[in-house]
Amino acid sequence: MYCCSFADKLSADIMGSLWDDLESLVDAPSSFSAKSGERGTIKPKANFDADQDAAALKKAIEGLGTNEKIVIEILTTRSSAQRQLICKAYEKATSRTLVKDLKGDTSGDFEELLVALITPPAEYDCHEVMRAMKGAGTKDKVLIEIFASRSNQQIKALSDVYFKETKKQLTAALESEVSGDYSKALLLLALGKRDESTTVDVNKAREDAKALYNAGEKKWGTDEAKFIEILCKKSIPHLRQTLIEYKNISGKTLQQSIEGEMSGDLENLLVAVVKCVKSVPGYFAELLHESMKGGGTDESTLNRIMVSRSEIDLLDIRAEFKKLYEHSLLSAIQSDLSGDHCECVKAICGGDD
Repeated sequence: MYCCSFADKLSADIMGSLWDDLESLVDAPSSFSAKSGERGTIKPKANFDADQDAAALKKAIEGLGTNEKIVIEILTTRSSAQRQLICKAYEKATSRTLVKDLKGDTSGDFEELLVALITPPAEYDCHEVMRAMKGAGTKDKVLIEIFASRSNQQIKALSDVYFKETKKQLTAALESEVSGDYSKALLLLALGKRDESTTVDVNKAREDAKALYNAGEKKWGTDEAKFIEILCKKSIPHLRQTLIEYKNISGKTLQQSIEGEMSGDLENLLVAVVKCVKSVPGYFAELLHESMKGGGTDESTLNRIMVSRSEIDLLDIRAEFKKLYEHSLLSAIQSDLSGDHCECVKAICGGDD
């Protein structure tokens, strides 16, 4: 655990300013439309040879005690697609799966992280959703994080994996786990049908901002359905403009209004959606900080974010983290984790900022 510094005490104010500042919002890049690999820390390796990597992994795993350094070096410097080819080559060479061998030779958070690295992204997202729904009490935090931050394509891909593995529709499974307005919002997001148009009609954004103001701040009681309808269906560029128009009309940010008008999982989900509309990297920087502050580390959240964003926008997440907390993500990882798990997370993180 890294201890609270003066910077941490300021972080509430800084976070406030991150989510309240709408100045440059309209032209800011969005992770929803980022091309895979553009802002990631892990890139495909040049002169890649799956058979050679598979042989090196076999040697590292079969020797007396696993050579973790080699395993980390290979799995954190190859793209996800390349790691899939290594898995195939490994099975061909050994008649065993790499997943099974890694599970047999490693344990705990380190094992979980290595398995995440060799699982295709859609399958990994799907398994995290399944894990969140398993057992007593749904882990809504995980469902909110995934469905608020993923693009339509990512949501469709994870739904396809879910259907392939369970022969059930993901939305039907979610429906049996969650209820109320939160369920309505989550199911809309889980359809993966958010509008994808890139053009913005300022007048329509102003109309939606007025509708949201009338559904919340202006009336006694809140019309949650209106918030759900707009925030879970409209395009990201449109919603960015709507956030600006809303502040002009109400004097408050939409996030402040949601926090004041709603509670529980619905509030958490809609706030996450608004944060992701503004800045997916900012949203993940905040979650990473939360996963490491206080009296213990939330390793599963840390692993999930580091792996799932490593080829999308982890460089931007690192930059936001530094801006918000005045120390680098790498230094936070170093003070919070230890052993092979720490070395592997650091390798995914890449450089210091």
